[in-house]
Amino acid sequence: MTALLDRTDTAVRRPFLSRGVGFAGISAAMVAILVAAGAPTPLLPIYQHQWGFAPWVLTLAFGIYAFSLLLSILVIGSLSDYVGRRPLMIAALAVDLVAMVMFLVAPSIGWVIAARVVQGVATGAASSALSAAVVELAPERYKKLGAQMTSMAPLGGLAIGALFAGLLAEFASDATFEVWLVLAVVMAAGTVFAVFTPETATRKPGAVASLNPRIALPVQVRRLYWTSVPGIVGGFMTMTAFMGLVPALLVAVFSVQSPIVGSLLAFVALGASTVASAFSSGVKAPRLRLGGTIAMVAGAVLFVGSIGATSLPLLWAAAIVGGAGIGASFAGTTRGLVPEVAPHERAGLFTAIFFVGYLAMGSSAIIAGLFVGVVGATSMAIGYGIVVAIVTLISVVAMVRVNRS
Repeated sequence: MTALLDRTDTAVRRPFLSRGVGFAGISAAMVAILVAAGAPTPLLPIYQHQWGFAPWVLTLAFGIYAFSLLLSILVIGSLSDYVGRRPLMIAALAVDLVAMVMFLVAPSIGWVIAARVVQGVATGAASSALSAAVVELAPERYKKLGAQMTSMAPLGGLAIGALFAGLLAEFASDATFEVWLVLAVVMAAGTVFAVFTPETATRKPGAVASLNPRIALPVQVRRLYWTSVPGIVGGFMTMTAFMGLVPALLVAVFSVQSPIVGSLLAFVALGASTVASAFSSGVKAPRLRLGGTIAMVAGAVLFVGSIGATSLPLLWAAAIVGGAGIGASFAGTTRGLVPEVAPHERAGLFTAIFFVGYLAMGSSAIIAGLFVGVVGATSMAIGYGIVVAIVTLISVVAMVRVNRS
């Protein structure tokens, strides 16, 4: 009788999906969460036109997402190591579904900002759990693909999200409804899928203690990390420029009303970043990091030139060069740091990396928005580009000194 009960209990708990199917589905869910995060880029100017709020409110709606994501990573980032991957994946996808519904029914910009906060919490909670699950679910012959997915999905997902929403914004009759309806269905499907995905982590005590926000940077990589910080900041500020500022600049500086242009610029920048990260595996980490940071300096210079000359071709060039620089620099940074730490130290390392990155993203977007009302869009954009160029140039100088020592 006991044996029968044990077999019955095992049958009840056994997941309905194989690990291979789970790998494919959770990889898709990870991309979908980032697609949803990139979707507001072309929609925010539409909201501004509908509701007539100030430009700084638009950048607040972008920047607040970064802060809520950052807080989520700090608090929930390691929780799946204690409660398991599946519960956190289910919860994160369900919370993101709530955010999609909030966007869907939003009657004002206040609702959109609140939805961005909820979305940031969901994305932060999902980032570690889904990334770990993808690597752990990957069949042995696809382990390398699983690792690549964790690095390419964030940038690729954001690029696809901006393009997807931009196309609907250009051609759909009610883009701000249809975008979020589609994504709500996707998140609902992802939540159900996660329920039937096999667990890959063993539960252990310490879940409550893990919620205490902390950053544990291993001693052996502190020097390399601190020389990398300006490049990380510059990379996230460059992403902010094309995802948070360019849609508004196209209207204010270039008199471009079509939302698809801003979407394509964000897609090109993030797409170039994804390509640079994916196809640079043969380049040594220090050289890749240095080359990527130099490209970001060049991209910032092109960005400033495009605003000063009111030249869209220069802005496209800035998206390509700066975007490729983001991918190369970030890939070089992680490839240089990760091998130097033990497996149990990696979560702390990535938390330290993303802490400065998302802090730079959120604060730069909000500060830039405030300056628009003081100095105007053109002066703000030129000043922003100069700051990015200076920060990334500091990183170049620091790396050259480290390489010589």
